[in-house]
Formats: sequence, C-alpha cells, structure tokens
Amino acid sequence: MTEKQDYKDTVFLPKTEFPMKAGLPQKEPGILARWEEQDLYHKLREARAGREKFILHDGPPYANGDMHIGHALNHILKDMVCRTQTLLGKDAPYVPGWDCHGLPIEWKVEEQYRKKKLNKDEVPVKEFRAECRAYAQAWVDIQRDQIKRLGVLGNWDKPYLTMDFDSEATIVSELLKFAESGQLYRGAKPVMWSPVEKTALAEAEVEYEDITSTQIDVAFEIVEAPEVPKLVGAFAVIWTTTPWTIPVNQAIAYNPAFEQLSYEACYGVYAASDGRRYVLSQALASAFAARAGLELTLESALSDISLKGAVARHPMHHLGGFFAKPRPFLPGDFVTTDSGTGLVHMAPDHGEDDFDLCKANGIEPQFAVESDGKYRADWGWLGGQGSVINPKFNAPDGPICTDLREAGGLLAASADYQHSYPHSWRSKAKVIYRCTPQWFVPMDRGDSTLRQKAMQAIADTRFVPEKGRNRIGSMVEGRPDWVLSRQRAWGVPITLFVDRKTGQYLNDPAVNARIVEAIKAEGVDAWEAARAQEYLGSDYKAEDYEQVFDILDVWFDSGCTHVFTLESGKWPELQWPADLYLEGSDQHRGWFQSSLLQSCGTRGRAPYNAVLTHGFTMDAKGLKMSKSVGNTVDPLKVMETNGADIIRLWALSVDFTEDHRIGDEILKGVADQYRKLRNTFRYLLGALDGFSEEERVSDVAQMPELERYVLHLLADMDAKLKIAVNDFDYNSYVRLLSDFANNDLSAFFFDIRKDCLYCDAPDSLKRRSYRTVLDILFHSMVRYAAPVLVFTAEEVWASRYPDADSVHLLEWPEVDAGWINVNLSDKWSHLRDLRSTVLEPIEVMRREKIVGSSLEAVVKLRVKDAFLEERANSLDFTEICIAAEVEVTGFTDDSVDDARQITFSGKTTNHKCGRCWRHLPEVEEDGALCGRCDEVLNG
Repeated sequence: MTEKQDYKDTVFLPKTEFPMKAGLPQKEPGILARWEEQDLYHKLREARAGREKFILHDGPPYANGDMHIGHALNHILKDMVCRTQTLLGKDAPYVPGWDCHGLPIEWKVEEQYRKKKLNKDEVPVKEFRAECRAYAQAWVDIQRDQIKRLGVLGNWDKPYLTMDFDSEATIVSELLKFAESGQLYRGAKPVMWSPVEKTALAEAEVEYEDITSTQIDVAFEIVEAPEVPKLVGAFAVIWTTTPWTIPVNQAIAYNPAFEQLSYEACYGVYAASDGRRYVLSQALASAFAARAGLELTLESALSDISLKGAVARHPMHHLGGFFAKPRPFLPGDFVTTDSGTGLVHMAPDHGEDDFDLCKANGIEPQFAVESDGKYRADWGWLGGQGSVINPKFNAPDGPICTDLREAGGLLAASADYQHSYPHSWRSKAKVIYRCTPQWFVPMDRGDSTLRQKAMQAIADTRFVPEKGRNRIGSMVEGRPDWVLSRQRAWGVPITLFVDRKTGQYLNDPAVNARIVEAIKAEGVDAWEAARAQEYLGSDYKAEDYEQVFDILDVWFDSGCTHVFTLESGKWPELQWPADLYLEGSDQHRGWFQSSLLQSCGTRGRAPYNAVLTHGFTMDAKGLKMSKSVGNTVDPLKVMETNGADIIRLWALSVDFTEDHRIGDEILKGVADQYRKLRNTFRYLLGALDGFSEEERVSDVAQMPELERYVLHLLADMDAKLKIAVNDFDYNSYVRLLSDFANNDLSAFFFDIRKDCLYCDAPDSLKRRSYRTVLDILFHSMVRYAAPVLVFTAEEVWASRYPDADSVHLLEWPEVDAGWINVNLSDKWSHLRDLRSTVLEPIEVMRREKIVGSSLEAVVKLRVKDAFLEERANSLDFTEICIAAEVEVTGFTDDSVDDARQITFSGKTTNHKCGRCWRHLPEVEEDGALCGRCDEVLNG
C-alpha cells in the first residue's frame, strides 16, 4: 500500500475575511459615521440628478418622547421605499420632518409647571411658547439620532419643522387662502371639548374606552297638549347617561314615525303605582318600570299627532329664569327604541343632534358650561360647580341627582351603565360635547363643495392596501365641518380680524400679506394685540376689529406640510405632488385626511398620488403594547443587542399592511433568517476569491445546464422583485430574497458545485462558468439586499471592494431577461423534485451511521415517468445528488401505485479519492487519485 498523500494544499477552499459573526451593534455606528463623513445622501442626489423623481413625503412624527417600535417600523418602510426606488435608478430623496405645535407639547410643559407649583396662565405667553419651542427642539434632536441609527438615509441636517418661521408663515398663508376664497366661517356648534386641557379636540385626538356611568330617568311634567288635552298633568320620561346635561335642557325629542311601525313601538300613557301618569315608548316601558321600581298600567296608545305641539316644564322650573321657560316636544327621526324611554331630552349646547334640531326650531345654545367643565357662575342651578365629567358630580347621591330627587323629578338613578365613551388620547380624561364659538371650514358650501372635491380625489388616488380607499372615503363622506380653532397658546394663530359690527372677518390681501411677512420674520409671536394697527394699516381702525387669538388645529399644520416642503423650493430635490404618503392606518382620519382637505380646498386635488398604510405592532401574543402591562418592545434596546439590520429585517418580513407581532422568539427567528443570508454572502465572497475578468465566461450558451438554470432562477426572481417594489410588497420582496438564498443557492447550487469549485482545474469551463455565475449572483444579491440590510450590504460590498464607493450608490443589477428558459426550468424543477426523493434515504443512512457522508451512498431508484427517467440520465445525476452512485431506471408495472420506488440504498464499495473524496470505480485504493484529480495535478 502506498503512503497516503495530503492534498489539502492542492484544492481551492473559499477564502474571505468576512466574519460569520455579525457583531452588528458594534459595526453599525462606524458605518453610519462613514456615511455622514462621505455625505452619502447628497452624493446620491448628485448621482441621480436629472433622473425621474419619486417623492415620498414624510408624515411628521410628533416631537415628544423616544422612538417606539411603531416609529421604527414606519421609518424603515419609508426608507425601503426610497432605497428601492433609488435602486431602480430614480431620484428618490427623503426629507424628514416633525410636528412641533399643539396640545401634547403644551401639556408636557404645563406638567413641568405643575411640578414646580406654577400656573401657566401667570407666565407671559411668549415665554411659555419659548419653552414649548425648546421642548420640541430637544425631542427633534433626540428622535433624529434614534431614527438615523436605524440606517434611514435622509436629509437629516435640514429636516422640516412645523415650528420653523417659514413653516408657520406658510401655514398662515394657507389659512388665509381659505379665508379669501370664502371657505371659512365662525359659528357656534357642539365640538369635542376637553375640560382638563381646556380646548376643542379633533376626532383624531380622541380615543374611546369603556366606562361605567350613572344612568337616570327624569320626569318632565306636560303643561300643554293641544292635540291631546288629557296629556296635561302627565309626565314625559327621559333617560340619559350624562346627568350633567339636564341643567342645560331646552326641549324633548320624540319620533313621530314610531306610530307607523307597530303597536308596541307607539308611545303610551301609563298609570303608575306612585299615583302619576307617565308618557314613554311602549317598547321600553317594562325596562323603565324595572329601573324605577314601579308598576305600570297602560291607559292608552297615542296617535301619530299626540305629542305635536305639546310642551313640558323643566323639573327645576321653580328656580325661575331659564328653567321656567317651556320645553317643547320636537319631532326627531334620530330617536330610537334601542334603549332609554323613546323620548330624548335636548341640550343643544352638548349634542350634535340636539343642536341641529333645536337650531331648526329657533332654540339657541346657552353656553352654560365653561372651558374647565364647570357651570358658569351666574347659571341659575349649580352655578360655579362641576366639573361635569367628575363621576361624583353625576353620581346618584351627587348634587344633580339630589336636587332632582328633592324636586320630584328623579324617577331612577344607578351608577351601573357600561358603555364606550370618548377620551382625550393625551390627558386620558373624558371629553364632552360643548357648544362654543369656533372657526370652521365648511364641507358642503358652494357649487363644487370641499366634500365633492375630496371624494373625487380619493377616487383618483391609489391606495395600498385597497381597503384604505373605503375607509377614508366613508370618513370624508360623513364628516362634519372641519373645526379649525383651538383655545391654547402653542400653535399657529388664526390670524383674522373680525368686524365688531358685522361679525364678518376682514378679507384684505394687503393686510394678509403684512401678517404673513411678519410671521415669516418673527414666528407666531408676531401675532400680538399691540401690533394690530400695524397689520391693519391706514385703511382700518384697530378698535373697530376683534383680533382673533385662537390657534389652529394642529392637523391643519400637518396638513400644510406638503406646501412648505414640496412647493417651497427650500428643498430643491422635492416636487409637488408627492408620489406617496405612508403612515399607519389611523391616519385615514388624521394626516391623510387633513392633507387631503387642505389641498383640495386650496389646489383642487390631493397632495399625493398614492397612499400606503401599515397596521399596528402587537406583542408576541397579539396584544396591544402598553407600558403599564410591560409588554412593549423597545427598538433602542433591540439595536443595542442585535443591531438595526435585525429590526429592519423584521419590519420588512411581516405583512405590515395588517396588525403584526414582535417578541423575543420572533426576533430570534429573524436573527436566524439574517444569519442564513449573511452566510450566503460569506460563501459568495470566499468562493469568488481571486476571480478576474479573464476567468469570466461571457457566452452563457457555453455554460453547463445547471448554471443556465440558476441564471433563469435569478432572472425570474429579478422580475418578481420589481413587481414587489412596484406593489410596495416588501414582505414578498424579503421572502423571495431569503428563499432564493437558502433554497436555490445554499441548499442546492452551492451544495452541488462545491466539488467543482474545490477540485476542478481553474481553467475548466465548468469551474469558470460556476465562478462567473457566482459573480453575477454577488452583484445582484448585494444590490437586492442593500435596501433591506443597509449595514450588512455595505459591509459585504466593502469586503470585496474596499476602495469602492458605497453600495447604496449602485443601481438595480443588469439581469438579462433572455436568461429566462421555461423548458430548462421545467426540466430542473422535476430534477430537483427527484433529487429530494434520493436525498431522503441518504439522510436516513447518515442518521443511522450506515454512511459517514452522502459521498459514500448508493441509491437505486425506479420511476414510472419515462420522461423523468430520460431527464435524470441526460446528465450526471449522481453529481446532482452528491452521492457515490445514483441509478435511475424506469418501470411500467401498473399494479404498483407508487410513481417512484427506492429499490436499494446502501454504502458504496468504491475507494475514496484522496483529493476530492469522491468514491469512484477508477480509484484503486483509498487515498489514491481519481482521473480528474490526477489530470488537474499532473496535467
């Protein structure tokens, strides 16, 4: 026996310094620093100058608090949009921005005051605004660094801020466009009001939570009934879950349609066990009797005109004044028999239906409840008392119920009614409907109304997912007039002068121009009473005008961002309209809608061509995240532990259009997915060590079938990735990339060709073809991965090309569509399936230690499909299966159900080549060389 020779130095083994261990938390900050040093963002703008633009307009996050997982998802998606569009060769800039005005920041500054036992109202307003501005700027700086850490590429040195003087001036200018075109009016309507924050709220600033309230039944004595005189002396019964509105009652609503439905739905007159007669819906009589502890006997059902013209008196009528006025019965089709008594007390100050019905009948609101939720001091009942949202104030033993009980008006009261109720999402306090003079944008004024324009714009916009169209459409279709005014300090003022005699606002372009210029120079502090005459000029007298000091709804601010970013020229890389707005699905009622209405009101169309929405991130169990529950996932901590690329891979792997999950186990799975992708790149780098252009096989037709098949797979994936980019389907994008790397490359192509790479002659066509395809794969895969794994792709690229520019300056790979070969794909799809059949018994033999590796295995397989047999034998199927021998033969025995049969699996008796380790008949003894290896070494 000859002495065994060590051929280790004669084989080519992949060589790379690219580490298997990522160490992302340590590496990523350094890569970020290099990008900043290179000014990568502006370098990219220069590289794409003159190209087709793709403009994503950033919806402004609020400058308040650390970045949370929702912020992370949102900005990763935006970054993916811009990077993939840039990769396609477009100029896709990203200008980040922040919302800086409004109640959340003002509330936080007030909290700081309260801790110091200071009263915000005693501080000069300019000083207070300065503190709000400083607070907002501090959080802008913090959030900017946190979002940058995610690898989000943008114009971070020049973001837009709604509190910049230019921005504030633009917001004022846009408001005045509404005023100049007659799309603004002041009116008294019930609006959502926070007594804690002392301001009106937009619907988007309200959230609903379940509460338990006091429900009461109250008796109103009927004093006039011209149609049915016998009703005089009976008591109409109303039911409410807001006892505090009884002191502002002005009427009672009934539904005349009840009598046209059924006998049970009719109103009835009941004799009660307490000696009184009550009027209420027959359908609800038994429920009322149970609440009141009364026995009722129906005297008669009322006809459809029975309550027409009837009048009742307030249970507190003895107080005189407002309470002594008659309370008319008014017909209202909104009255139902779902609950209550079928009669509804009307307080036009505190309900939309109440206001509309009373207004139509000449009954005006009283403005009895002040901004802090207390009745005004001169109110005849409970003056100066409240707050009206305090449960104790409304309780069965509270002042309202106590007074009603003493007056004989309270029939039932219990603090057990469970229902959903609106709360301020900032203070978490309950809100009320409160009628106050406010500024509105009308939805239905003029020949071409704002509602009509907005609905048409929605029809013209692309929505991803499509269901977003119906969601925002239903909201716009049914929304009331837009309440613009807020009664706070930190925000953009409603810069109007109102004629004290006519009540009309001044509409003078010259006055408006002076106001805009002043705010552009000095910010919102320029709007002060001392300068009224300066703005009015010589044509008007300041004493003839009321200067408005309400501030704008912060949604109007953010609705104007498209103007001072896309249109202003301050960011020349941008243009109007935006190709895309991208935010969470809650913004259908927020930023998407305010931007839509603002733009339709001033420009006649939406400021965007497409809207993309994402769902909310839940914990691993699918529960809403909450700090109090302790189930939040902090992206900052995840980056400290795993790196930003792991968060990015998670965000782009989930179906973000729906609510999705994150948790430790989920992140472990993402880390494993990342590891596999990283190892794919590591193999490519190692296998391409020393590759040169002289080695390249330029004619694909000369390549072996396997290489041509892999190029087909690449071209097929390339087309699908482009579709995914166009559809913003990043879940599919990442899945295509991962599956290709894991299944088509690592587990198949790389596995089969490692023998060729290690042992074939460097100048052999087969090995050169393989390395050529690896080079094509490298250049394609690193580009595909770059928008997803921004740091890792840079590391991969720099590992092979240390002196080259950033990978993020590259464009979409040049993949030849001519590589698509359907016939070849069909053949290899069948061969891969057949290969899986062979690998199964080999794996069993390895597990049972019959063979040490697949190279020792022998498998004999029979197939019914003659075409498949032919395909398997048209090439070296043994090599494809990485075995010692694989024999595929056909059979036509119809009595056998199986289409494939393993007839033998065992260990080869052939000797092992000392260099390539293959077991071949030609190898005379273990350690000797096979013919190929001998030729490579000895020529």
